Amino acid sequence: MSTGKRLRVLAIAEAANPEWVSVPLVGWSLATALRDVADVHIVTQVRNREAFLRAGLREGADFTAIDSESFARPMWKLAELLRMGDGKGWTMVQAINALSYPHFERLVWKQFGTNIQGGAYDIVHRITPLSPTISSSLAGKCARANVPFVLGPLNGGVPWPQGFEAERRAEKEWLSYIRSAYKLLPGRGATLRHASAILAGSRHTAKEVSAGVADKVIYLPENGIDPARFNRAAAPGGPLRGAFVGRLVPYKGPDMLIEAAMPLLQSGQLKLEIIGDGPMMSALLEQAKGLEGVSFHGWKPHDEVQDILASCHLLTFPSIREFGGGVVLEAMALGVVPLVVDYAGPGELVGPSVGLKVRCGTRAEITRDFAAALTALADDPSGLPAMSQAARDRVQSHFLWSQKARQIAQVYDWVLAGRSTPKPDFFGMSEP
Repeated sequence: MSTGKRLRVLAIAEAANPEWVSVPLVGWSLATALRDVADVHIVTQVRNREAFLRAGLREGADFTAIDSESFARPMWKLAELLRMGDGKGWTMVQAINALSYPHFERLVWKQFGTNIQGGAYDIVHRITPLSPTISSSLAGKCARANVPFVLGPLNGGVPWPQGFEAERRAEKEWLSYIRSAYKLLPGRGATLRHASAILAGSRHTAKEVSAGVADKVIYLPENGIDPARFNRAAAPGGPLRGAFVGRLVPYKGPDMLIEAAMPLLQSGQLKLEIIGDGPMMSALLEQAKGLEGVSFHGWKPHDEVQDILASCHLLTFPSIREFGGGVVLEAMALGVVPLVVDYAGPGELVGPSVGLKVRCGTRAEITRDFAAALTALADDPSGLPAMSQAARDRVQSHFLWSQKARQIAQVYDWVLAGRSTPKPDFFGMSEP
């Protein structure tokens, strides 16, 4: 229902920070991109305030920082204690966040409830948290005020594949065994019923939340690309070169990659660039001992990651549990062809024209299939240039943050039209 007048949007992004990565960067990128298609006021947590100011946003005019630290900080410390290791126990962190986040929304309503009820906003859009396990009291309050409430993108809860119990235990994911119990928590059903539109960041999440509300669930992967951050074009030379980018942990499979690549590394037909750090580093160094074709770079800032990636033909990424797969999009944006496991986020982002996928089987099967794919490419790399260009084109047409903002603007129009027009379908619910 576009009338030419810019919509007034209250964007709730508790986690949003341009100087961090993962969820906060998604929250920041999407919330600020929406400012190009609507008059957006961003509501975030006070811990992000200084980064917003450094980025040039004006407090009070462009954003409001809500101070929920009196409750959020001790809960975060509890989550850090219970997760039993840096970067581990993600399900536990989300469970604790589900307990602390409602306080943030109560403070948001206290400050903005009167304006919402008075019609100051056309849309209220909760961007983060991304987890589908965290309900929203704002959904019902907005519904009673007759203001559409958009939820998402939501993503998470991808099951651990069979045969990877050791990796699951290594990540301290004890709570994941009973994760589905969140569906019984008070408020979840009401949140979904009262939302005017629900953006699902993965097809798995779309199916998980769609019971009874499928008519308002829209598949929209949450990750996007900022051309200012990833603006190079891959120009690899010499023998086939692959890159792994991520934490060096068992479920991301860097050891499977090295094992699969071993014959090609030994023959000089392949080189690997390993970007990242983590608890597997020493074991991987031992595994690659004597192999001249493997380089370990450790953690690198975004600009240096881009430089290394752009020297490669392939993103060789055998991770078996990625919700969003942001690194896959980053590689595609550079024209680096992804070789991934056909499961969860990476499997949804990589279609046959832009990359290669192997079936998600056992560790032995994934290693075998990665070895076969790498051998085939080393023997005949002639198909890579076309896939490289198709990958770049795919990002430009669907995954720039500016494009995602325009997609969400279409969702806003659909909602404001009373969902009387066909539901937006940007990617389809089949193959990407």
